[in-house]
Amino acid sequence: MIILGIETSCDETAAAIVQNKSERFEILSSVVSSQVDIHAKTGGIVPEVAAREHIKNILPIIDQALKKASMDYHKIDAIAVTAGPGLITSLLVGAETAKVLSYTWNKPLTAINHLAAHIYANFISASWRTKIQFPLLALVVSGGHTELVLMKKHLDYQVIGQTRDDAAGEAFDKVAKLLNLGYPGGPIISKLAKDGDRKAVDLPRPMIKENNFDFSFAGLKTAALYKIQSGKYNLKDKKTIADFCASFEQAAIDVLVEKTIKAAKKYNVKSVLLSGGVAANELLRESLKTKIKKELPFSHLSLPTPKLCTDNATMIAAIGYYYAVKKGFTPWQKIEVDPIWQLG
Repeated sequence: MIILGIETSCDETAAAIVQNKSERFEILSSVVSSQVDIHAKTGGIVPEVAAREHIKNILPIIDQALKKASMDYHKIDAIAVTAGPGLITSLLVGAETAKVLSYTWNKPLTAINHLAAHIYANFISASWRTKIQFPLLALVVSGGHTELVLMKKHLDYQVIGQTRDDAAGEAFDKVAKLLNLGYPGGPIISKLAKDGDRKAVDLPRPMIKENNFDFSFAGLKTAALYKIQSGKYNLKDKKTIADFCASFEQAAIDVLVEKTIKAAKKYNVKSVLLSGGVAANELLRESLKTKIKKELPFSHLSLPTPKLCTDNATMIAAIGYYYAVKKGFTPWQKIEVDPIWQLG
C-alpha cells in the first residue's frame, strides 16, 4: 500500500508518500514547508497568516512529494489527511485539498487525528516497531498538548492524564518570550540550557506529587514570570540567562518524567512511547532513558528520530495505513475537520 499523507494542522505545510510492505514502512518522500520565520516576526502563530501560507504552498508541496518519490498520482493507493486537532483555518486547507484529490484521482481517503499520528511516528522505524508491544503508554508532549495515553491495541486510546492548563511546549514558548529569546522558544531554551546551572533558580514542579497523571504548567510559567519581575536576576548576562533556561527546562522535564514513570508502573506497560514536538528535547529523551532503565527494566522505550517528532506528513501517512487496514476509509463527502478532536 502506498499512501499520500497531508498535514496542515498548524504552521507546517507537509506532504509525504509512504509505502508499507509486510508491516514495514519505507519513506518514499517527505516535504515540509515551515512558517517559523514568518511567525517569528509576531512572536507566535497568527491563524489567518498560517492559513494563507498553506493555501499558497499545499499544491506545490504535494507536487514535490510526488516528484521526489518518482511517481504520479496513479500509483497512490490512498490519501490520509490531518482533520484535527489544530487551527481550524489551517485544517480546512489540508482537508479540502485532500477531498478534491480523492474525488478527482478516485482514491480512498481517511481522516487522521494529529495526536494519534504523533504516537504512530514511533512505528515508522523498523528498529522500534519490532520491539513495541501492547499495552503501551504514550507521552504526547507538544506546543498545544501534553497527554499520557494508554493503548491496549492499535488505534485504541485511553487518555489517563492531560494538562489542566498550559501544555509543556506552550510554557517553553511563553517563558522564552518573557526572556526576549525569540520564537519558537523550546529549541532556544534547550540550546541555552546546556551551558546553565539547573539548580540556579528555584522553580516549582507543579502537581509532581499528586496522586493522578495530570499536568499543570501555568504555575511554573507564572513562577518564572515572578522570578523575572523580582529584579534579582541580571537578564542581560548570558550566564544568568543560561542558568534560568536550565532551571526552567529541568523543572518542566522533572514533572513529565515523574508522571510518565508513575503511570507506566501502575498500568504495567510493556512499552513507553515518546511523541510530539517536545519529544525532540535532548534532556527529556535522556532523562526518560535513565529512569526507565532504572525503574522499569522490562519495559521498552521508543524514541522517534527528532525530525519525526515535529509536525510532518510521514506520520500521517503511516497511521493512515493502520486506519485503512483496521477501520477502512471514509467517503470524501463525510470528511470534516474538528479543531478540538480528542483522542479516545
